[in-house]
Amino acid sequence: MTAIHTILGGKVRLYRRPNSSKWQCSASLGGEEHRSTTKQESLGRAKDIAEDWYLKLRDIHRRGEVEKGKRFRTVAEKFWKEYPIITAGERSPIYVKLHRERLDRYLIPYFGKKGIKSITSGTIQDYRIWRRENGRNGKPPSRSTMHQEIVTLRQVLKTALRHNWLDALPDMSEPYKTKGKLDHRPWFSPEEYKKLYTGTRERCKNIRSKHHRWANEQLHDLILILGNTGLRPDEARNLEFRDVAIVEDASTNTTILLIEVRGKRGIGYCKSMPGAVHPFRRLIERNAPISTDSVFPKMQNRLFSKVLEETNLLHNREGKRRTLYSLRHTYISMRLMEGADIYQIAKNCRTSVEIIEKHYAAHIKNRINAAAINMMRPNQGVSKVITPIYADQ
Repeated sequence: MTAIHTILGGKVRLYRRPNSSKWQCSASLGGEEHRSTTKQESLGRAKDIAEDWYLKLRDIHRRGEVEKGKRFRTVAEKFWKEYPIITAGERSPIYVKLHRERLDRYLIPYFGKKGIKSITSGTIQDYRIWRRENGRNGKPPSRSTMHQEIVTLRQVLKTALRHNWLDALPDMSEPYKTKGKLDHRPWFSPEEYKKLYTGTRERCKNIRSKHHRWANEQLHDLILILGNTGLRPDEARNLEFRDVAIVEDASTNTTILLIEVRGKRGIGYCKSMPGAVHPFRRLIERNAPISTDSVFPKMQNRLFSKVLEETNLLHNREGKRRTLYSLRHTYISMRLMEGADIYQIAKNCRTSVEIIEKHYAAHIKNRINAAAINMMRPNQGVSKVITPIYADQ
């Protein structure tokens, strides 16, 4: 480029490209760079034309801003400024971080320059198609991944709604789709659960290495505690010895664990089955901890998978892979099969009745009282109608 000249207080720049005698002009509006040619060799005439070009461009831009409102990128940053502060201590840091990743990887690159008012149901559907055509390694995102991205998008649009930058939320439901198949989460039947903890107990007896024996004994007690409390694996990972108390429960006259749980729902409480007490005492005896030590400093995920392979329990009958999370599902399923109150299970597991009914419905059949359903009123005969005799008869 040759020398650069500016007009309108530096808002417009004029320059000539090498090997060209015509003046070009450029200006920045709304974070976007605009360029044009004046088609003039005279600098004076080029300045007049560039000034008219800029004023027209500015008017068009202002009209567009009024029609479209704030850009998606601006609203997304406003949402991100508010969300971590407002939800501090109420949402897992990992959950909050995933919102940021969805914004940076997908939502801002796609919607960033769009006006917030121009995002409609059709625009959102175009986004779904774009994501399916541009998945990682050519593989479209899963249904749950897409759902989480739409959740983040909805949060941004709700931010615009709260600040009066948007009149109403667009319909964000996915067209042409039937209701998703209900997913019964992989669990261990009572027989399989017994096979699992019996296998880990025998495995501990046959290991000579002190280090390997410790790892297997830790896993054995982890299986028993998760299966008798319904703790999520991340909740067990966050558990410290000071969070657990051994108590005599007055309502059942049994010894149980009272656990202060820290997980994705914040702080909650859990009362264990009696079967969790002895494994917890073993953990204390084995590790000689102080109160702030982690109950499970290592979750033994790989060892757990190896044990499942050895006992032929890695997959359930539908082919779904079991994980440590399956022990939580086992706890809930067994409590339902025993006829426990579903509301109390939900409270003890820090979840909702709706989620339990949705994902564990296969086991609720055992809670239905056939005698109450099939009850029939005894036949009391046909009622006799008494007809009064009136004066005119």
